[in-house]
Amino acid sequence: MAKKKSFPLRIDPELYDVLQSWAKDEFRSVNGHIEFLLREAAKKHGRLPRKDDK
Repeated sequence: MAKKKSFPLRIDPELYDVLQSWAKDEFRSVNGHIEFLLREAAKKHGRLPRKDDK
């Protein structure tokens, strides 16, 4: 597996609480859920190839 890039993220505490609750509902860590949401958005907007497009 490719090494992941680390970087600091400043986020509004209220939004973090929402993400934390949402991640828990989806059985993910907050970090994993943020990555999932960003990946889905990138696919939706044609910035990242969909797996079924390969």
